[in-house]
Amino acid sequence: MPLFLENAGGMVVAVTEVLVVGAGPTGLVLALWLNRLGVRVRIVDKAAEPGQASRAVAVQARTLEFYRQMDLAGAFVEGGLPFAAANLWIEGERVGRMEFGSLGKGLSPFPYMLVFPQDEHERVLTARLAAAGVEVERRTELVGLEGRDDGVTARLARPDGTVETCAVPYLAGCDGARSFARQALGLEFPGGTYGHLFYVADIEGTGPQMNGEFHGAFDDSDFVAVFPLKGKDGQGRGRLIGTVREGTAGSGDHLEWKDVNQRVVDRIHLRVGQVNWFSTYRVHHRVASAFRVRRVFLLGDAAHIHSPVGGQGMNTGIGDAVNLAWKLAATLRGTGPASLLDSFEQERVPFAQRLVKTTDRAFELVSADGPIAKRVRLSVAPRLITTAWRSTALRRFLYKTLSQIEIRYRRSSLSEGGAGRVHGGDRLPWVPSASGGDNFDALRSLAWQAHVYGAASNALVRACEASNIPLEVFPWTDDAARVGLARDGAYLVRPDGYVGLAAAGGEAASALERYVRAHGITPKA
Repeated sequence: MPLFLENAGGMVVAVTEVLVVGAGPTGLVLALWLNRLGVRVRIVDKAAEPGQASRAVAVQARTLEFYRQMDLAGAFVEGGLPFAAANLWIEGERVGRMEFGSLGKGLSPFPYMLVFPQDEHERVLTARLAAAGVEVERRTELVGLEGRDDGVTARLARPDGTVETCAVPYLAGCDGARSFARQALGLEFPGGTYGHLFYVADIEGTGPQMNGEFHGAFDDSDFVAVFPLKGKDGQGRGRLIGTVREGTAGSGDHLEWKDVNQRVVDRIHLRVGQVNWFSTYRVHHRVASAFRVRRVFLLGDAAHIHSPVGGQGMNTGIGDAVNLAWKLAATLRGTGPASLLDSFEQERVPFAQRLVKTTDRAFELVSADGPIAKRVRLSVAPRLITTAWRSTALRRFLYKTLSQIEIRYRRSSLSEGGAGRVHGGDRLPWVPSASGGDNFDALRSLAWQAHVYGAASNALVRACEASNIPLEVFPWTDDAARVGLARDGAYLVRPDGYVGLAAAGGEAASALERYVRAHGITPKA
């Protein structure tokens, strides 16, 4: 049930603390984290039911690490399919195979990318949120928005036709590329739209592409990407993403699978037995001019959209949600100042801008027309890719980039110091232990905590006790040294697993005291 009261004047006064608009993965993760942190959250979505025709299929390692903090990762690992290998096909011939497997071994508890479609992804998150007592209010649309310095007033059109006025301290616009929240704030959404129309199809079929691996096929005019999915009753199941070229009969809204030029599919001997659903879409590359106006925030596709190259979109929105959730909770609960919220844009806007530029360049290579582009795509690029893949360093770089474990916030106002190769703003490196556990187990608390690898000084112990910050001391190991941690150094870790402060052992206690005081971090005992 919605958490609100109504006063005598008829004005709705919300006891909801954060109104989340949009129940895609971004909004659902934000609501889950806020609920876990004790924030009263309400989540609405104008759709009558979750979307089915989703093109996002990749769940990256950093997302799984976030989910592990919420005891959610197991459901995805069990239901998903590890991205084992990528196969490259040119004009009907397989010209390369790149094994991924445990590409990130030693870097993450999840050394792989997971294939888990967005529609199924949303069902898992929605069920977990419902189990926590928060139901998604469907057919409820944001139709009015007024942001002030002291709160937000939203107008919600409800399923029965009435319009509710809802006052909340904060509102999160997770309402997609056509975000009403963004438009109501008057924010620009600069960028562009690629000329080609694309399709996505959920299929069951047979052929060499139904082997549980990714296949990317190109010819002189088209391409198709085949993502493996867990099959039903032993049948091969996949999700296809491809191009709809000019001259195809009909329009994007009325096209069917039979209308698509299937030459590239036929040339790789993929036999489609059944199409469960089919949809077309256009690809955009845009970043909003701001991610925050007073107490209204934009996340996910409402703030940034880009090409599907690298499976980054959905994961980036989830990263937005995790980044904002603990900061909102700290502000609302008085364990951190309102200035914490300033770091949301500092940290997420630069990453979104870099991501759009990077995926834009890669997507142009895949989809561009013209004789030079075709030659590069069909001849030059395959040779370069297969040759470069032999480099262990390049493969590790690719994993770090795609998995999003390399995202760092070193220029954030919350990031200070360095110890070893780890600096404030870096993701806390993963260190397994001989007993089978690891240093990420402690992150399940979703709370500030200090980590030491080696021995903690008495002064640091006292500083942590005085600041109500839990201190986790881990033995010094070869793995700790390998990932760049400093022996006896101290790392003040944020609730989202990023390092706020890194300090050498002799400076750790005083540095922690200064940091906590400067940033107003006051965890409750």
